[in-house]
Amino acid sequence: MAAGNNLALPSSSSAATAILLLLVLLAPAQTSITDVAALSLLQKGLRDPNGELTSWVWDPDLPNPCSWSYVTCDHPDHRVTGIHLVGLGLSGVINRYLAKVEFPKYLEIPWNLIEGSIPMEYGQMENLVSFDLSGNWLSGSIPPQLGWLQSLVYMRIDHNQLTGPIPSDLGELHNLLFLDLASNDLCGIVLIYLERFPLSSFADNPRLKLPEMDGSRPSNLTSDDDTGC
Repeated sequence: MAAGNNLALPSSSSAATAILLLLVLLAPAQTSITDVAALSLLQKGLRDPNGELTSWVWDPDLPNPCSWSYVTCDHPDHRVTGIHLVGLGLSGVINRYLAKVEFPKYLEIPWNLIEGSIPMEYGQMENLVSFDLSGNWLSGSIPPQLGWLQSLVYMRIDHNQLTGPIPSDLGELHNLLFLDLASNDLCGIVLIYLERFPLSSFADNPRLKLPEMDGSRPSNLTSDDDTGC
């Protein structure tokens, strides 16, 4: 057999992923093809035992994802404005390419089995109003880039395995009305710039210390000095 015949051809899955990456990186940002490619790459990183995302198939005759399950779009531009994958039994990781979806207001993937870290690139999704990744197995630190989301009103990343301090950048979210960081393994001190949020927003982080705001603190937050990161 000739040596050249020993070269392995890329699998169809690998080739499809490469094409999607090219579309995400090279397609004009003003087109819905970028949304299609970014969502398709998200799907490829997830395991979907219940077949909830079977409609996520790119059809050349319908060159936008507006008919896909759990996706909402604006009209008439057909750009994605919401991703709502709530409690679908999904596992795997969420990748940075999702930030290429240009106009989403809602990124909601709570109560699944998502692992890995929160991509710092999500701080580029400047139109986000609601950001909810609660109830997963996310680990690593909270990206300070989330402080760039100036339109954000609602943020939940509670009930994960996040570690490290709360970034001071979150204090720049002046439109934020609801914040929940509870039930993680965050450490350090809750700085005074977050005092407008209730103590329950930080509960069940045993290494986290609260500032002296009103003299009260949840019983599950230690008062020991040895709570640094």
